[in-house]
Order: sequence, then structure tokens, then C-alpha cells
Amino acid sequence: MTGLLIVNRFLSTEKFRDIYSRLESAFSEREVPLSLCANSELSAPIGESLPFAKKPDFVLFWDKDINLAKHIEAEGIPVFNSADAIEKCDDKAKTHLALSGLPMPKTIVAPMTFPNIGYTDTAFLSTVAKELGFPVVVKECCGSFGAQVYLANDMDELVSTVKEHESVPLLFQELIKESFGTDVRMNVVGHKFHAAMKRESKNGDFRSNVTLGGSVENYVPTSAEIELAEEASRRLGLDFAGIDILFGKNGPLLCEVNSNAHFKSTLDATGVDLAALIAEHIISKLR
Repeated sequence: MTGLLIVNRFLSTEKFRDIYSRLESAFSEREVPLSLCANSELSAPIGESLPFAKKPDFVLFWDKDINLAKHIEAEGIPVFNSADAIEKCDDKAKTHLALSGLPMPKTIVAPMTFPNIGYTDTAFLSTVAKELGFPVVVKECCGSFGAQVYLANDMDELVSTVKEHESVPLLFQELIKESFGTDVRMNVVGHKFHAAMKRESKNGDFRSNVTLGGSVENYVPTSAEIELAEEASRRLGLDFAGIDILFGKNGPLLCEVNSNAHFKSTLDATGVDLAALIAEHIISKLR
């Protein structure tokens, strides 16, 4: 059995390279070679075979190049996570629509517009303000590491934020004040919870992302938090995921789902090797 680790050619940092190395080592230790391959190396006309040096038995897809993932699946190669699961996680609006009915912050998806037109009328924001109140969280539907998440404290800030980012799809969420600057990253593999870390902002930011300076510590989740994370994983069809949960007034609330979450901080905080768990899950599933 051989696998291919698909990564993004244009996103190469030490943090990403560390993840790739850990995944390669985890599979190698289980006598399953996993070769690194950039998405740019697999360009081919639609309907034709991709230029694999050797066709792999499976692909570990550590990227968000959904069209490539679908092309690989069309050739009958198992892809982890699947293209459908990645697509639902990469777009926060699709994530929340797919998980409708689970406890989550009250969410409104912005009406679609066009990049060259933007919002010539922002009257719809009065509904956002009425339903969600202030402060209100504004998110770009596609974004990572908390960098595309904003807080509007009043109508002027809301209009300004929306106008500034009107070229991309947006959504709006109520601010969960009980969880201001704090959340829990739940790591699930094979629809089973394995490790959790609590993330907390140290600079007064409402976001807790480690990339933005948040601290991490091992966390023992409640049964309700575990159940919520595992159910989200099942609904989205994820083989592995990092699921972010907020502390709501009446219980846990699902915030976001990451189809290929960075796990170095989880290893440091909990000692749990998610690379090994992912390798064991995929190998077991294929065999």
C-alpha cells in the first residue's frame, strides 16, 4: 500500500512543513510509504488521467484544492478527507447549513453579490443588527487562523466592515460573550474524540487563535462537548477534523470545523499524536 500526501505548492511555511513531516513519519512507522506531492504537479485536462509518477492506493489531501480532490476521486482513488467534506468545511456558510439543528451561535449568511458590484444597498444589515445585536461577528466564509474574522460594535462599524470586504462571501454571527477570547479545539479522528485543548486570548482579542497569540492548555471536555464534536464530524463525513466549540450560557456551541487542522499545538498541550491516529485510521479503513 502506498499513499500520496497532497499539499499546496504556494503555501509553504515551517509550520506546514512540520505537519507534512509528522504525517510522512507516522505512515512510514506503519510501513506505508507516503510521498509528498504539490497540487501544481497534477495538472491535467478534465476527463484525462492525472500525471501520477505511480498511481497511489490512497491520497491524504492536506489542501483545499477541491477541484483537484474531485479529479482524484473520479479516478477511483480514495481521498482523505473527501472532496465533499473539505468543501463543506472550507466554506463556513456551507458548514453551518450542513449542521443546522446542532447548537451553534445564531448565524445569518450575507446575500450574494458580485465582486465588481459589491453592496450598493446595505439595508439588509438592519435585519442583522435586529437579530444578532451588537457587538456582531463578521466572518469571511473562507478563511483560516482567525485572520478573516472581524467584530463590529455598532451599525457604523458593521456597514464599514461589510463594505471593506464586500468582494468576498460573508456571514454574521452573534457574539457569545460567555466565550469572549476563549474556545476549545476538539480533535476527532474516525468520528471519535481523542484530544482537546483550551485556547485563550492573552491580548484582549475576542478571537483565541494560537496564530494570533492565544495560549493553549490541555482540556478535559464534558460529555456534551464530546457528543457535539463527534456528531458534527459524522454529519460532515470527516475522517479527521479539528472542531472549535464555544462556551455558551446554556451549553456548548459549535463555532467552526476544520478539515485539516494544524495539530502541533494539540501535541504540545495534550501529548496526543494526531498524525499517528490519522495514519492508523486511514490504514485500518483501507484494509
